[in-house]
This record gives sequence, C-alpha cells and structure tokens, in this order.
Amino acid sequence: MPGKYYEEFEVGETIEHRKSRTVSEADNQQFCDMTMNQQPLHLDAEFAGDTQFGERLVNGLYTMSLAVGLTIPDTTDGTIVANLSYDNVEHPQPVFHGDTITARSTVTDKRETSDGERGIVTMHVEALNQDDEVVCEFDRTALSLKKEHAE
Repeated sequence: MPGKYYEEFEVGETIEHRKSRTVSEADNQQFCDMTMNQQPLHLDAEFAGDTQFGERLVNGLYTMSLAVGLTIPDTTDGTIVANLSYDNVEHPQPVFHGDTITARSTVTDKRETSDGERGIVTMHVEALNQDDEVVCEFDRTALSLKKEHAE
C-alpha cells in the first residue's frame, strides 16, 4: 500500500500504524554489530545487570529506526523525495528484549516548496511498548511528492 502524497496529509491527523515488532536479542546484537556500537549496556548481561535497569537495554537508535520503519507504509512509501530531518529525539522509557513496539504519527506541519511541485511534511512520531508507554519520540520531516507531479 503506497504512502500519502503531500495533499493527503492533514495537520492534526494521527495515524495509528498497524504493524508491530517484538524486539529480539538478535535484533539488538545485529544492530550494535552493524553500527559498531559496543556499549556494554546493550551487549553485556553481567554489566547491565549491575545498572539501575538490571538487564540489557535495546539500542536507542535501533528503537528510533524501528519506529521510522513501522511508519513508512502509512506515510511515505513510494511518495517521498527525501527525509530532511529527525529532531527532538527523546527516549523516555527503556526498551528491553521481548518488548513489542508499535508506532503512531501525528502530522504537525506541512507547507509547499517554493516551486510548488512538492511539499514538506513534519510528523511527531511516538514508539510505544506493549504497555502503551512511549519509549521513543521524535519529529520527522520529509519532502513529499505532490500527486499531480508524481511519475
């Protein structure tokens, strides 16, 4: 299912994304390996067991990336020119192996580009765990195609 064209976004609308993902130990390990992040809080059970969390935490950048991925089908799949920015990133709650993450996006702003052929859309994205606690939130700004100018 394709994403939305610029004209189809409405400021104030909230999109509850249907997909979810349960984060595994392998997901966290692979992400840390690919990004060369060897933080023991993510990888070393003994080290993490002695922290305030009592166990390993899922890498926060993985959580953010997962949230973006969960939003793509309903927002920008096939209708994006580029992601322009990710701002105001916060991780108010930790994510642990076995947590199931869902996402929702609220359109906070939109404006046409100066040439009128595309539009800039800003969405506030929230990633939630299985207890509906926000575990990551950020603002995502994308350059979107207008329907009349799509190929």
